[in-house]
Amino acid sequence: MAVIGVFDSGSGGLSVLREIRKILPDERYIYFSDNAYCPYGEKTAEFVTARSRAVTDLLLSKGAAAVVVACNTATAAAIATLRAEYDIPFVGMEPAVKPAASGTRNGVVGVLATAGTLKAAKYLNIKGQYADAVRIEERVGKGFVELVESMDLDSPHAESVVRGSLQPLLDAGADTIVLGCTHYPFLLPLMRRIAPGGIRFIDPAPAVARRLADVLGMAGIPLKDSAPGVELLASGPDTTLKKLFTIL
Repeated sequence: MAVIGVFDSGSGGLSVLREIRKILPDERYIYFSDNAYCPYGEKTAEFVTARSRAVTDLLLSKGAAAVVVACNTATAAAIATLRAEYDIPFVGMEPAVKPAASGTRNGVVGVLATAGTLKAAKYLNIKGQYADAVRIEERVGKGFVELVESMDLDSPHAESVVRGSLQPLLDAGADTIVLGCTHYPFLLPLMRRIAPGGIRFIDPAPAVARRLADVLGMAGIPLKDSAPGVELLASGPDTTLKKLFTIL
């Protein structure tokens, strides 16, 4: 039966795997955390593409029939190259500006993402489609990835770090905030505590899960493996990866 590969710069892509398994619970998954090189957000597109190739090769060697690039930065930098160079389906992250633009009540949308995502052509093209209809405010989630990778999700330090990037979006009037990095959903409880009531946060992971199901069906990839489960792999220490997996 088919194996589905999922990878991210670190453990953040587990937030995507969580949503995938809600609608495809009976599959075999290999999740790869490239945490020896995490975070990707400040690295060059060339570096991220090279790492994405290397991880894809590893997943293919383990039988992957499709790969989910569960990383916004890697999607922006590398997914077009991966689709051109490999003969398997790839599903990536889509900046959720469209649902944010349609859902905002006051016309102000906030985007929290890595520096790499915010300067990528994929994001800029989507942003350009809605820039005339809504005002889009952006902030890099500075230190967010590091918080998740160190399992610091709820401390006073974590609250200070998260507030540093979230508060400017709130001060700018954003009533809808896009989470543009797969690590960020692990900090959602903290964000909701900081933000006033009525602020809507959009996690694109459920849409990615639905897209994967469609892609697998169109590609004729068999579903419902006889030995479902998740294999966790990492290029560095796997302690955080295993801990976060237990709280999915």
